Order: sequence, then structure tokens, then C-alpha cells
Amino acid sequence: MAYFDNAATTYPKPECVYSFMDEFYRKDGANAGRGTYEKAVGAAKLISDTRVAVQQLLHCPTKQVIFEPTATISLNIIIQGIIAKGAKNIYISPFEHNAVTRTLYAYEKKEQIHVYQLSVSSQMQFELEKIRYQFEEIKPDMVIVSHVGNVFGIVAPVEEIFKIAKEFNAITLVDMAQSAGLVDINAGLETFDFAVFAGHKTMYGPTGIAGFVMKPSIDLPAVLYGGTGFESANQDMPEQLPQRFEFGTMNIAGIAGLYSALQWINTKGIKNIWEIEQKNREELLRIFRRYSFVQVVGNYDNNRYAGIVSVLLDGISSDVAGSIFNEQNISVRTGLECAPLAHKFAGTYPSGTIRFSVSYFSSSDDFSVLSGALDNIADLNY
Repeated sequence: MAYFDNAATTYPKPECVYSFMDEFYRKDGANAGRGTYEKAVGAAKLISDTRVAVQQLLHCPTKQVIFEPTATISLNIIIQGIIAKGAKNIYISPFEHNAVTRTLYAYEKKEQIHVYQLSVSSQMQFELEKIRYQFEEIKPDMVIVSHVGNVFGIVAPVEEIFKIAKEFNAITLVDMAQSAGLVDINAGLETFDFAVFAGHKTMYGPTGIAGFVMKPSIDLPAVLYGGTGFESANQDMPEQLPQRFEFGTMNIAGIAGLYSALQWINTKGIKNIWEIEQKNREELLRIFRRYSFVQVVGNYDNNRYAGIVSVLLDGISSDVAGSIFNEQNISVRTGLECAPLAHKFAGTYPSGTIRFSVSYFSSSDDFSVLSGALDNIADLNY
């Protein structure tokens, strides 16, 4: 199968991820924080070592790493916690995932918050001066930005946006689900309060492991509760980090896979991984340009993009196109890709697009299969 759904989850993973997960889970697959015996200590050390590896990747050695099962849970913990502390005016980009927008909408319906969109031009460029003016008109309590949008792959200038946001003392949150491990960024900057990551995407780890980094000085209230193996007599969640937000049994196998993936990224080099993905994205665009019935959506010269390309096929709906590609052994994502605001902004709502997303491992065979499929569609319909 030609796999072009890497924005959903990268596939394949580095071979070391598969082998290390199997080896570690067979040897030290006990529960961490629930005992002092050898296997429990081994699991706890793995978690600690993986925290350090995340800090190194994101250049944030003084910030706390919190592990969660998904980026969605991480976003909920942060957003709901900040709203509980009194945030009212929240700014987002037009390219946010439903993990952000649905969470905000739940509070907006109850008239607890007001949500505003950051100013972005018709060519999908963030307009920094207009954003400053927006903040002057209505002071932000929180600013949330996807570092890489999951529909069009635009790399947002989060450093510049957050620098402006901090002039107004806003809490800042960057969603790095599509960028951690691919787009080098200094999340250790003082202007970054929270950064969310997803292990199974551009970090090349398995599903079921994600999390966030945060400033330890921020008083973020707990919104989810459970056992931590720590201060068990206390019916409040512990004050200490990371225990305050790491409840229940942790995904030790997932953390093992993430640890191995981070070692792989460190060996390959994040710059090299980015360059290879850029070459693969350019190959996608080169193929699409050969077919007059393929319309690339949201690709503008002045923007920076990760390896995501959304297209439309003349006369074929995105859902039907997905079935056609599947019949020809090609994996793609179709529809709204869990980001309806992005499609409303681009004018592709409600039918959505056909999203192709490449990775470090996209191969010439993948592109050859894609070209053959497009040739077949051209012969049948055009």
C-alpha cells in the first residue's frame, strides 16, 4: 500500500521502535510508581529518561514534561484548567483541530468565554500587526496556535505571535501534534507557557502516548482525577508535578516506543528529517501539477509548509475520491480532517478535501503508485 496518511499517524515507524518496545515490555513491563521492586524501578527509569529526551528535543530543560495518552487529553487538561482560573477572551488560529475548538465551544455555549480568530490573510499568512491591534482592542487571556495545521500543513510563526501575546500577559499554548520532532522550535522560551506533543505523529513513536510541557511555576488546577501511586491518603490531587496530571496506569509500552523514536530522531537529526520530508512534499506537488483535474488547495509561495498537501479532484467529491484511491491501494484522508474551521476559511466546507501527507519514509514506490492511480483516473474521467 502507498501510505499518504502520515498526518494521522506516521507509518512505518523506525525499526528500532518496534524492537525496543518488544524487548523492554518483555523485560521491564511492570507498572511504574507502584512498587520498589526491580521491574517497577526499570519502568520508572524509562519514564524519567524519556522526559529528559523530550526536554532535549524541544529545548526546554527547565520545563516539566507531563505524559498523557493523547494530545486531545493534554489540550483538554490545559484549556479547561486555564478557563477554571478565569480566562475569558481566548484567541485561536483558523487552523485549529477539534481537540481545541470543541473544548472551547463547550464553554462558549455556556457563555463562560469568548473565542476570537487571529487575523490571517486570504493567502493564509498570519498578519502580526493586525494581531497586535486585535489584542489592543480585546485583551487576550489565552492564545492557542497549532504550530503546523493538519489540513494544509502551514507552519505558523508561533514565536512572533507569542511574543506579542506576552505583551498582554496572555497564557500561551502551542499545539505541536503535527510538528514535534519535525520542525525545530525552542519551547524553552519564556513566551511559551504550554506545548502539546503527540508521540505517534512526527515524533515517530506509537499511538497511545502524548503529553505536554509546561512552566512549573504555573498554577494549573486539576480537571481530571485518579490514582497516582503518590500521596494516596490525600483525596485531593497532589500539588507536585508531574503527579498532579499523570493519573492511572501509564502506557509503559508506548513510552518505550517514544523513547526509542526520540533516540532515532537524535541520530538522524531533526534538520535532516525536515529536509527529506520537504523533498517528499515537493515530489507530491510535482506529480499533482501534471494533472489538470487536480487542484491543490492552500499552497502559497510565501508560506512555510510541513509535508501535508490538500487537493480537490474536478467533478469527484472527496469521499468518492477516497474510495477510488483505496481501491488502487493508496491511503489518504478525506473530508474535514477534524478541522472544520480551516475548511470554512479556505472555502472547502462542508465537503472538505483529499489530504496527502508524507513522512521521512515515503518512498519512490509510493509516488509511483500514486502516479499510476492518477493516470487511471485521467483515463476514466477526463
